[in-house]
Amino acid sequence: MFKLIKKQSTGRLIAMGFALTILLGSILLMLPCSVKEGVTLHYIDALYTSTSAVCVTGLIAVDAGDTFTSLGQFFLGFLIQVGGLGVTAVGAGVIVAIGKKVNFRGRNIIGEAMNINSRKGMVKFVKSIFFTTLVFELLGAVFSFTVFIQDYPPLKAVGVSLFHSVAAFNNSGFDILGGMKNLIPYQHNVVLNIVTCVLIFFGGIGFLVIKEILSKRLHWKKFSMHTKVVLSVSIVLIIAGTLLIKLTEDVTWMGSFFHSVSSRTAGFSTYQLGEFSDAGLLVLTVLMFIGASPGSTGGGIKTSTFFVLLQGIKSSATNKMEEAFHYAVPANAFHKAAVITLIALGVILSGTYIMIIMEPDVSTMDALFEVTSAFGTVGLSTGITSGLSVGSKLLSIIVMYIGRLGPLTIASLWYFIKGERTRYPEGNISIG
Repeated sequence: MFKLIKKQSTGRLIAMGFALTILLGSILLMLPCSVKEGVTLHYIDALYTSTSAVCVTGLIAVDAGDTFTSLGQFFLGFLIQVGGLGVTAVGAGVIVAIGKKVNFRGRNIIGEAMNINSRKGMVKFVKSIFFTTLVFELLGAVFSFTVFIQDYPPLKAVGVSLFHSVAAFNNSGFDILGGMKNLIPYQHNVVLNIVTCVLIFFGGIGFLVIKEILSKRLHWKKFSMHTKVVLSVSIVLIIAGTLLIKLTEDVTWMGSFFHSVSSRTAGFSTYQLGEFSDAGLLVLTVLMFIGASPGSTGGGIKTSTFFVLLQGIKSSATNKMEEAFHYAVPANAFHKAAVITLIALGVILSGTYIMIIMEPDVSTMDALFEVTSAFGTVGLSTGITSGLSVGSKLLSIIVMYIGRLGPLTIASLWYFIKGERTRYPEGNISIG
């Protein structure tokens, strides 16, 4: 078995790691000590919750606060942390912690999982990931505690604050407040809204970008092209999303801003999305589809992919070279971005079609929203998740899994051939 595993491609090893973690997580959540007394938890719901946690999604079939004990909530938080950091990064961290060396294959797997081209300084980078995560989550917990201490006993407030900070930084919309309320009771709490948005934003821009921001001390001119693209697109999407949501929904400016930030990757909500108009849900769907940035805890096609697509379209329309921030866009970037986007659209449209067939009472907009949320590992829902059939839950599990690994990784799992040496002569085909 060990020899067979060693022969597998990097993408397959990452996929197997996530799948194994999901299965182990579902078993942990099914333990009697994890479920509250008098509550019945079916295995499909435990598997769904584990998948949602490891894929840092936040879609829930059962309420975490009402279903799981403190130990079960700890297991859930641990799964979110492992899923956000990445199974490979956590494994590397354990190896480093016990004094072992990470070999070249291990470094290659980490680089593949974190979307890093260079393999230099990989162990140092993993250490910085753990340190950055610890700092952000502790600070987030401290600020969240100032809010939750007003509603819960001190020990309970500490637990809720830590869980919320971990879920927010890892862009997973889980909460343990109970009653399927999410953050609706705190829709007017400025401190919790801002703290949550800050954690979501930094968790969603990627560890490479965070590292560069800290090392370059906010000197914009010194930033790399990747960092400039990620920050620019993220800020533009937040502003555009805030304005569009405010135009379509009867929510406060803070509520509009919060959902613009949260809908890209996190899945926290301060309003009932089931009461949103189709126009508002469409805005959120587009934001969920674009998602976070490469090397982050979020999903979607990624901000950089969206940027490259726009640059490619602009280049085709104006017949000018693809460039931005005094850099030329890599030659094969548009091809890769187009492939990722088409596969993502294929997954979402196919998933929506299948869900509509299995759930005839669910509207097309609700089904599209649910599947896009699963693919983008967002966790927002119009309220249909808990009422889905077993088949639809299994469908969502598959879509969440694809979304967390990335469509290109999934597509390459069955790829065996390294490359072809011979080529046919180019033919002629009309485009457009």
